[in-house]
Amino acid sequence: MKKINYTTATSEEELEQIIVLQGYNLPVSISESEKQKEGFLTVKHDLTILAKMNSVQQHIIAKNEDKVIGYALCMTKEFKNDIPVLEPMFVQIDNVIDVSTSYITMGQICVDKEYRRQGVFRGLYQKMKEQLKGKYDLLITEVDADNLRSLQAHYAVGFEKLTTYEASGVTWQVVCWDWA
Repeated sequence: MKKINYTTATSEEELEQIIVLQGYNLPVSISESEKQKEGFLTVKHDLTILAKMNSVQQHIIAKNEDKVIGYALCMTKEFKNDIPVLEPMFVQIDNVIDVSTSYITMGQICVDKEYRRQGVFRGLYQKMKEQLKGKYDLLITEVDADNLRSLQAHYAVGFEKLTTYEASGVTWQVVCWDWA
């Protein structure tokens, strides 16, 4: 049995491992059938933005020994203009969330193929809640409506639909997990 440790990203090496894992799960790297069965990522980050985000709120990672095998990126509102594909999400959030509500967005979650169906997705979110619940009322993210595997996994953890919108030909579901 593989021992999995849930923690926060503290080194450049861990951030680099996140980038590598991300690359394996972008639509250009997987087949159509794998996209449907396993889900997929939308955003390709670079090390600079990942490090900036991590310096404000550390990303949650799952490790097996020294290898990052899963991650959930923490993204505060101050980065809303740094990743163009996510800008419309923040507009939608501003339209439906009271300004006094504190929230953080989960910028992307991914689990290494070898570690799927072992509770890592849920473990990442539980660690995120444990780390951030006292600081934020809500955890918000968006999921491509075609990514049924990811939507089902988010609802199973405790997320609820906040709103749906369309941007650049993609229908997005904005979901939130109420920690208040």
